[in-house]
Amino acid sequence: MKDSALSASLLGWYDRHARSMPWRVPPAERARGVLPDPYRVWLSEVMLQQTTVAAVRDYFHRFTARWPEVAALAAAEDAEVMAEWAGLGYYARARNLLKGARAVVAEHGGRFPGTREGLLTLPGVGPYTASAVAAIAFDEAATVVDGNVERVMARLFLVETPLPAAKPELTRLAETLTPEERPGDYAQAVMDLGATICTPRKPACGICPWREPCAARAAGIQAELPRRSPKAEKPVREGTVWVCLREDGAVLLETRPAKGLLGGMLGFPGTDWDRGKTDASAPLAAGWQAAPVEVRHTFTHFHLKLAVMVAHVPPDAQPARGSFQPREAFRPADLPTVMRKAWEAAMAADPR
Repeated sequence: MKDSALSASLLGWYDRHARSMPWRVPPAERARGVLPDPYRVWLSEVMLQQTTVAAVRDYFHRFTARWPEVAALAAAEDAEVMAEWAGLGYYARARNLLKGARAVVAEHGGRFPGTREGLLTLPGVGPYTASAVAAIAFDEAATVVDGNVERVMARLFLVETPLPAAKPELTRLAETLTPEERPGDYAQAVMDLGATICTPRKPACGICPWREPCAARAAGIQAELPRRSPKAEKPVREGTVWVCLREDGAVLLETRPAKGLLGGMLGFPGTDWDRGKTDASAPLAAGWQAAPVEVRHTFTHFHLKLAVMVAHVPPDAQPARGSFQPREAFRPADLPTVMRKAWEAAMAADPR
């Protein structure tokens, strides 16, 4: 099959089997001239980075209900956006989301740049996101390559070079299939194929629209591709957080520095989580007691073991770090996952 025939066959499959997404214009509606909202496409792509569709759906609905257009998001308070993002992980994405929205409003009159090159000028927008928004929202023939697409290309063309070294070759091969007509639908089609048919384990080759031209299937090694170089073992870091409750129920919280891990997020005072640097002072003098349960959490580059210290203090307590938030205003759901774990450990130790 020629490359154009491959693209056409996949688009035919997509017309029949496209997944329903809250940010997506279905192919039939797209054919009738309904255009995607670049804001919703951009927002979904940022949310979907290193996250599953299932995890993103509810967040997307909440964000678009609260901030239905880019100008509304640009005007939002940082703390409000970070609180809505809590639990979705990779919090630098939320900070970049705000920077990007504000740049669209301040520098582009509230309209997203309509080209890949223009989108790349926005804060936090890299090659993948720029290509995805350009293709899906503006029908530019930009090649979109995520993990699903890499897997499909490795199998279709029998690329046995391990990832990440294979990335340039897989991108080049993906470019040969990107059509000039309906590039936005094609980008979503190839990602859908990887997510639903050409899956990491037990690919459903029998119902794949590319089963005949697939070189890996012909060789009988489709489930083995893409190959990956061995990952280095993640280091383990240790730290401490202090969960302090005032007698009136107020909770001691602080906003983490804008840069760094969990930047700009609300949390409990704590150490910087580097091994050998766990001796930072408590935020105030109190009768601190260690929770019996140690918090364990895994970030992208390391595992964390976190000791949780708990104390109750009088109403006139003056912390050196953070500030007390009234209990009625405190929502554990606004905390990032690791801080929610710390709260749960503290409450299990002392549920007062």
